[in-house]
Amino acid sequence: MTRLEELLATWIPMQRWFAGKGVPVDAVRIESEHVLVPGAPGLRMLVVAVGQRSRTDRYQVLLGLRTPDAIGDELAHAVIGLCAPPPDLGGRAPVVAYDAAHDASMTTHLLERIAEDADGGPVRFRRTSGSTVRTGLRSLVLTGEQSNTTLVYGEEYVLKTFRRLWPGRNPDLELTSALAAAESDYIARPYGWIETDLVDPDTGAAVPTTLAMLQKYLRSATDGWVLAATSVRDLYASPGVPPGDAGGDFAGEAERLGAATAAVHRDLSRALPTDVLGPRSQARMAGGMVARLHAAVAEVPALAPHADALYSAFEALGEVDTDLPVQRVHGDYHLGQVVRTDTGWVLLDFEGEPAVSVRERQRLSSPLRDVAGMLRSFDYAARYQLIGHPENDALAESARAWAQRNRDAFCEGYAFGGGVDPEKHQVVLRAFEYDKAVYEVMYEARHRPGWIGIPLDSIMALTR
Repeated sequence: MTRLEELLATWIPMQRWFAGKGVPVDAVRIESEHVLVPGAPGLRMLVVAVGQRSRTDRYQVLLGLRTPDAIGDELAHAVIGLCAPPPDLGGRAPVVAYDAAHDASMTTHLLERIAEDADGGPVRFRRTSGSTVRTGLRSLVLTGEQSNTTLVYGEEYVLKTFRRLWPGRNPDLELTSALAAAESDYIARPYGWIETDLVDPDTGAAVPTTLAMLQKYLRSATDGWVLAATSVRDLYASPGVPPGDAGGDFAGEAERLGAATAAVHRDLSRALPTDVLGPRSQARMAGGMVARLHAAVAEVPALAPHADALYSAFEALGEVDTDLPVQRVHGDYHLGQVVRTDTGWVLLDFEGEPAVSVRERQRLSSPLRDVAGMLRSFDYAARYQLIGHPENDALAESARAWAQRNRDAFCEGYAFGGGVDPEKHQVVLRAFEYDKAVYEVMYEARHRPGWIGIPLDSIMALTR
């Protein structure tokens, strides 16, 4: 009879949230298994270690178990496979293992336990102090999520379950909680979280680790990327019309988003530690950018003609002789991480880059790193619709004009909102933006070769 580990070894690499695509899986081991709902139907939380070459990553699997006759059509797409029953179930009849994130009858228990603030056992359910959580709501999995799995409960809450696990408190929970305590108007209120202990391989200590976080569901929210793309589409439908005169001009929203970003940065600097980087530390940071550039040029020769201009920008950062203030920042900031509600912009997903450890993501950085990330996002929003477009060349100038108009508006809003004035810190901002563009070239070359022209064209325009 098939063992569960064998099924997971086939199933996990096929999931959208699996980070090791393209690399053979050497071993799969269930590191820990916690029974949340006993029996069949039942619910378990698994921490699964996946070995690939010289590294091992951990993933969270919400595992459902049912008898074969209890799997209906609504769960057929979530089936992992038929396996031997766990020892605690008794009996010899095989059971069906499936992804229980898609089973509303099981995920209702997660909401109930957060509401109860259930603190016993190896999996702990926490409710945010002073909050009340409504139960009895059915969940639905949001589609399109890349690195995590998000459940929507009615029109009240979203529960983001973190698939790839790193020991420690997830920065999304940490920063959102700090901003909620600061009474920020620009976040979705947190209501609770789920955690367990994972052993930190570097220290050998068991560390409380975030498995999921519960937040307010923003009913009227529209994704920032969608709004920007609509504006660009309106512009392309009016050839020759300046961006400010076309329907759906986005500049006003970009300016308000800049102000909201500055307010969040200001609240983070008040709620959490800050520091400064001296010239020597900035030179080391610039050295890291140069190293990434050399690796990118070796992998993507098309970047080579622009290498000297990029290198000069990084060298200029290394020669700055004034201190650079650093603090906690978003860390992976772009138009897909913000939503527009009836009352204004809201920032989401403070998780940072899921591919690096929690410890790395907690490092202080300049808020200009977030500014640079959003500026790159404006360039992407302006250019991606031109891929394969029959009038690509004719519309390229309109794309550049749209991106520049919204970049300027965002920076003006950021400075007006109390952030450091990007215009007065061009050396630092330029280095962060070029470093991000180099990363984009590498990403596109590996994952979306048809899109590589976006960062390459941007670099060419930026380094003129």
